Amino acid sequence: MIPFLDLKAHYQSIKGEIDGAVLSVLASGQYILGEEVARLEQEFADYCDVKHAIAVNTGTSALHLSLLAAGVGPGDEVITVPFTFVATVSAICYTGARPVFVDVEPVTLTMDAAQIEAKITPRTKAIIPVHIYGQMADMDAVKAVADHYRIPVIEDACQAHGARYKGARAGSIGTSGCFSFYPGKNLGACGEGGIVVTNNDDQAKTMRMLRDWGQEQRYHHLLKGFNYRMDAIQGAILRIKLRHLEGWTEARRTHGRRYTSLLAGSGHLRTPVEAAERRHVYHVYAIRSRDRDGLQRVLTAEGIQSGLHYPIPVHLQKAHADLGHQAGDFPVSEAAAGEVLSLPIYPEMPAWHVDQVAAALEYAYVS
Repeated sequence: MIPFLDLKAHYQSIKGEIDGAVLSVLASGQYILGEEVARLEQEFADYCDVKHAIAVNTGTSALHLSLLAAGVGPGDEVITVPFTFVATVSAICYTGARPVFVDVEPVTLTMDAAQIEAKITPRTKAIIPVHIYGQMADMDAVKAVADHYRIPVIEDACQAHGARYKGARAGSIGTSGCFSFYPGKNLGACGEGGIVVTNNDDQAKTMRMLRDWGQEQRYHHLLKGFNYRMDAIQGAILRIKLRHLEGWTEARRTHGRRYTSLLAGSGHLRTPVEAAERRHVYHVYAIRSRDRDGLQRVLTAEGIQSGLHYPIPVHLQKAHADLGHQAGDFPVSEAAAGEVLSLPIYPEMPAWHVDQVAAALEYAYVS
């Protein structure tokens, strides 16, 4: 079998380092926040070329706190895309604000900045572009509209650790950037985790309080906050993994290029496109085919795991029926949802597995 993702192999590749870091935390008796988390924050801020990083318990919490720190609340509107994991929209709803959607571009599947201005109202308080699958949105175009209307941009970089746009790291261009450390991410914890990065001193201070019950100091609660703290063990593990991230990223990019080369001759599917002046980090290698379900059945029969990211856009999810959307409202997102198929890709994946997956896809069209 060829797995979609192999977290066991991932762990084995750095087992000694991880085990030592975990045992050190256990011996310290400091299990929530603390020195390991503080060091992770500094190291991740340096990695992203920003002043501040605020570690939290999930990527969803990172988005939630970023919105609150930007002043988003009940009755406000936040512009984002429907082709994303539901957490992007859930975080908006947590604040009491209303999600307002624009469609995605047909090639990169990131926010179509040309549609933003038509959706701006006096209630618009933030814009959240989603860096889908490991590639950043067209941030110049998004920022041009946002800056004109003085609206903060919050980057959903939960799938884009290490991605770049014209040399700038994901998370460093907007008012803030949000990352998930869910285990399957390019930089993943051994459990849950997330982080916010920002250059805004005031917002950083607010988010640090909000993640820890609104405390400025122990038992002095200035804000109505949350229990969004990161565990020290996850902080220690992520510090180890961060040191390997660039190597893992280049391995993913090598696999991505190999897939693209091997599948280039197929007229029945489309491969991902790395847009000019962007560094795609291939959190997901998603091909597109009108016979997506048939291809997935072929791969399954050949013992090859695959994934669907994402088969139902958020505006058509029953949980968000209250937004009043229907099929046809966002045609590019809807078309993508019916065509995308994610192939196995992870740093430890042997090159011959890439060859075998590509061969199985070609076989599907000649058999």
